Amino acid sequence: MKRSEINAILCRAKIFFNDMNFHLPPWAFWGPEDWIGLEEKTGEIRLSMIGWDTTDFSGGDFSRQGLTLFTMRNGIPASPRYGKPYCEKIMVVREEQETPMHFHWKKTEDIINRGGGNLVMQLYGSTESGGLSEKTLSTEINGIRKMVNAGETLILTPGESICLTPGMYHRFYGEKGMGNVLVGEVSTVNDDSSDNKFLEVRGRFPGIVEDEEVLHYLVSDYKNIYK
Repeated sequence: MKRSEINAILCRAKIFFNDMNFHLPPWAFWGPEDWIGLEEKTGEIRLSMIGWDTTDFSGGDFSRQGLTLFTMRNGIPASPRYGKPYCEKIMVVREEQETPMHFHWKKTEDIINRGGGNLVMQLYGSTESGGLSEKTLSTEINGIRKMVNAGETLILTPGESICLTPGMYHRFYGEKGMGNVLVGEVSTVNDDSSDNKFLEVRGRFPGIVEDEEVLHYLVSDYKNIYK
């Protein structure tokens, strides 16, 4: 992805969050100059990888397959200082913009439609070899147990949520004609570097072509802030 594309995506996300009356922490709006001299003070942000994150899943077509999110809080299980056992994210899911089929090896998460349009989600179980299972799934929607057929498509309207457990394949996108969706995630600790299993080969973090100055650092940029 080009940095100019990422900057434009983040600008649109900030407008959407504002329109939805969702407020980010002040440092979400920092530019590169604001990080200078704060290596020690920003340790939790950088090491827990909280902050801006946008990706095209290595497909090269963000409008078709992509996601923009902001991790609000997260932990590092092995760290005595940053050992929070939970994570919270807020996401912008556009109409018909797919997050491709994947599961998590360890993470349990609630996906919540916080407002805007409808969120469409398709579920499968997984086999021992990592493929799609045809077995019926058990999950909780809005806290109520539900049996879901393999490949069944569910629609979450604003205020609704679903619980996804490790090994449960899922893909999601915004329903056409209903507007962008403000999606929340509350989960156990998140590790996007190693806890995602995509059905097809995908890259979780984008390669970036630096054609423009950085507007806001992404979590994948943090390793380059302090040399």
